[in-house]
Amino acid sequence: MKDEGITITKSSGDKVKFSLNKLRSSLKRTGADKETIDQIIDTVRDELYQGISTRAIYNRAFALLKKKKRHFASKYKLKKAIYELGPTGFPFERFVGAVLKNSGYDIKIGEVLQGKCVTHEIDVLAHKDHETTIVECKFHSEQGINCNVKVPLYIHSRYQDVKAHWNTNPNNKTSLTKAWVVTNTRFTEDALQYSKCCGLYLLSWDYPENNALKDRIDRFGLYPITVSTLLSNREKQFLLSRNVVLCRELIHDRFYLDHLGISDARKEKILKEISELCNSKNQ
Repeated sequence: MKDEGITITKSSGDKVKFSLNKLRSSLKRTGADKETIDQIIDTVRDELYQGISTRAIYNRAFALLKKKKRHFASKYKLKKAIYELGPTGFPFERFVGAVLKNSGYDIKIGEVLQGKCVTHEIDVLAHKDHETTIVECKFHSEQGINCNVKVPLYIHSRYQDVKAHWNTNPNNKTSLTKAWVVTNTRFTEDALQYSKCCGLYLLSWDYPENNALKDRIDRFGLYPITVSTLLSNREKQFLLSRNVVLCRELIHDRFYLDHLGISDARKEKILKEISELCNSKNQ
């Protein structure tokens, strides 16, 4: 059966045509060589059937990549790994803070700010070039849930209240000039349209083009520890509970692996996997 006639089922339940180019693109992002990519595409294409889920396609490609090189598989599971930062949104807030820090911002997590009317707990407060940005993080632990227009409406209202107080407070040495909304999923068209109109900056898994969350992660090598193919779910949750969110943090704080009772041999494999991942570059 030709792949161009195959309909696949997304996590949201929507039916779409299978795209060979999308599969190839996602595999190229891992840094795998052309021969490996072609072999995986040939295998997956031979196993397609009408109505196959995107999860099934992902699982097959992931298993084939893991056999080749584990850090290829780690990069391929990046989107899924972001969802695994849950169930609470706090690790995602720290993760977003790390992305901003590597873009030159001084950041604080979970700051309480006085507004003109009420106080607000801000997920990430970011300072750069005498300007301050408030960043609200909207984390979803389930795929297929998008941020609708209610989210930027709410955040813009909070921003206006905080700004009305901030810029009249002589103790503040910077100007509050921007508000961001960051999500690990996607924004609806209404959310994008409203935010463009009112001046909110939106950052999602694949927006804005070429500077989305996935692009920034690859550019700075800021992979969450949940991408590891060797750590168990229990071990990942232990590390997250100790505020070890990034693979590069685990490289510097490897003593946490001793706390988990991980053998020296397995420890070396884990550190090798995440070191190769952090040092890898997109092709």
